Parts: sequence; structure tokens; C-alpha cells
Amino acid sequence: MRRLKLDGVLLLDKPVGPSSSAVLQAVKRLLEAEKAGHAGTLDPLASGLLPLLFGEATKFAQFGLDSIKEYRAQVRLGVSTDTGDAEGQVLERLPVNVDEAGLAQALARFRGAIEQVPPMYSALKHAGQPLYALARAGQTVERAARQVTVHELELLERTGEVLHLRIKCSKGTYVRQLAADLGLALGTVAHLAALRRTAVAGFRLDRAVTLDDLQALGEESRLAWLLPPDSLLEELPRIDLPAALAERFLKGQAVTLQSASAVRGGPCRVYREAGALLGVGEAGPGDELHPVRLLASG
Repeated sequence: MRRLKLDGVLLLDKPVGPSSSAVLQAVKRLLEAEKAGHAGTLDPLASGLLPLLFGEATKFAQFGLDSIKEYRAQVRLGVSTDTGDAEGQVLERLPVNVDEAGLAQALARFRGAIEQVPPMYSALKHAGQPLYALARAGQTVERAARQVTVHELELLERTGEVLHLRIKCSKGTYVRQLAADLGLALGTVAHLAALRRTAVAGFRLDRAVTLDDLQALGEESRLAWLLPPDSLLEELPRIDLPAALAERFLKGQAVTLQSASAVRGGPCRVYREAGALLGVGEAGPGDELHPVRLLASG
């Protein structure tokens, strides 16, 4: 089978059911791509926006992982499960006695910077083992709380004992744990009934293609869905380097700028002056710009 050297980002609307890895491999086969990855895993239960990265774009996966993400979530009150979501076994059923005022107060507690204990059903590791593997073996271990940020938490609708929420949160936020903690704050239990990711790294779901639609297209039409590698970096400040500095930067050398203040304190996307993307840099002391991620050819 031939393999194409593709560089770019494809925004996939992942369906419920398959893993992120499974849909990545399916799209990789469809595009006959040499190298592929993704920027942020979605559980099999979850659907929605999954940026797939090909070729040189895989070097920028971390910027998708680190970005703010937005979700639509359904939280089922009154029932807890061992996994914290609808795929797990029911652990407990409790009555739900929540009025509008109590719900508003509880939601307010989870906005802003909060402490969250990661769930056992997560990919975090303990003594080299993923927590979910330990959980499946019936083990529970202590997990340190971590600070995450819930930028926005909005109640869209309540239908019986199901809350429909819009959540905008930082990296590392476990929505299933947020659902469980919200249930406890409401004097009951809860689990995550459904989850759909609607935005990540500046991309929104309305720009994504479904796997079924992609499979129905011809080769040229499939490739037309590829965005350039730097589309994943659009939220970063931009620096353009003149030819001499661009060559030094591409060789992994720090370069001195007349003004690095615009990017001090964070990464930036770096281009040849009025030209192609070179990679990602970060300003350091003395107005120096240090390479962080470089393209093979810029």
C-alpha cells in the first residue's frame, strides 16, 4: 500500500463508540498517510471535535492538548456508576431533591479555579500503571487533587433528572469527575450520561467532517479537508524573521530580535518574513527567541 507524505490538520466529528485511536487509524488509512496523531483524546462514550494531525503537524500536538476546550454534557442525577459515565455499572441510586436556586448555587461552586481529584477511570499513571487498569482490577489508590479551571459552566436545560450543561475548561479537567462532584454538591449522586466536544484550540465543531462523510468522498475531496499545519497555532502570537535569522532559527539556534516583548512569557509561531512557517519559538532573556518545535523544512 502506498503512503503519502501529508502535512496538515483534519477536523473530525468523532462518533460515539470507537476510540480516538481507532478513528485516527481509519482516517490514516483513508488518506494513505505516512504519519498521524491527534490533539486530545475523546473517550469512546464521547463524540465531537477531534483534531487529527498528519506529518509535520504532529509536532504541534501539545498545543492542542494544552488548549481550552468546550463541551456539551448531559449529567444524570440520582445514579452513580463505577466509571463515572453511562458505560459503567450502577453503584448507587439516591433521591433527587434539587430546586432551581440550589442548582444555581451548586453550579457557581464549580466555576473558576477548582481542585479536582482525577477519577480512577483515567489514563493517569500510578507506579507505572494506568489508573483505569488498576480500576478494572478492582483496585483504588490515592490520587492527589489538581487545580483546573472551569472558565464557563452554563445550564442549558433541565429535563427531569438530566442536566444539559455547556462547559468551557482548561486542560486536565475531567468532565466525568465534574459530574460526580456536582451530584455530591446537590446532595445526591450523578454520572456523565453523554459528552460532545464542540471546540478545541480555536477550532469549532461546525468546521469538522464526520467519518461517514469522509469515507464517501473521493481522494481529492478528502484531501481538501486538510488544513495547513499552522492552523493549530492560530491562537499564538506571530513573529516573522528575515532570511538570515530564519536560517539560524531553523538550525536550532536562538536568535536576537529587536523586540521580543510581544511574545515574552509564552510560545509564538515563527515564519520566514512574508513566507512559510518555520516552527514554534519562545522568547527568553535578552530579547532572544529560542526554537521549541521546528519543521523539517521551512
